[in-house]
Amino acid sequence: MENGKPSVKKKLAHAAGWKLARRAAKAVPPFGTILAIGFVGYDIKKKGFIRGVLNSGLDAIPIVGTGKNIIELFTGDFLPDKDDGENGRKLPGKKENEVK
Repeated sequence: MENGKPSVKKKLAHAAGWKLARRAAKAVPPFGTILAIGFVGYDIKKKGFIRGVLNSGLDAIPIVGTGKNIIELFTGDFLPDKDDGENGRKLPGKKENEVK
């Protein structure tokens, strides 16, 4: 750096870095959406039909889903799992009257 001006190499590296970052940012949202759609069945089992579809729908929206998941890391689920009436949360796939 001469006289406070960046060199041509640094300018090219900076521009290439931003171009790569933009490409990566454009590629990421579809993967998150595909994963959210893939987990719809699991969410429905865990949370019930309406809450499961709503949870997966929010997760499938690129920016909203990312924000929701980041907040849920610190606060817990926005949409709680379904209750079994006895012990609090019901495990996915477990029937109510199942004998152990």
